Amino acid sequence: MYALVDCNNFFVSCERTLDPSLENKPVVVLSNNDGCVVSRSKEAKDLGIPMAAPAFKYKELFKQHDVKSFSAKFELYNFKSQQVIRIASSYVLEFETYSIDYPKLILIES
Repeated sequence: MYALVDCNNFFVSCERTLDPSLENKPVVVLSNNDGCVVSRSKEAKDLGIPMAAPAFKYKELFKQHDVKSFSAKFELYNFKSQQVIRIASSYVLEFETYSIDYPKLILIES
């Protein structure tokens, strides 16, 4: 039996753990050097902000809709990812990590 755990909008979710007032607001996380959007909240997606969008092209939209943008905090995301993996792996005998927000769990019934 297999299970896949995919943490939606993972970087945004991590940012929201630091500031709960961001809940239900448009939020994006930007890549290194704040070049492109690498994570979007549902609210940001609903505004039409695409994944990998160059931030400078959406500056006015961000301002118009009060989109909160954050520089990536990869140490935080890795820490939170390890917490997710630790919890999820407690339910299985084997697991494989595909990416920081996508552990692949292999459930083996005993």
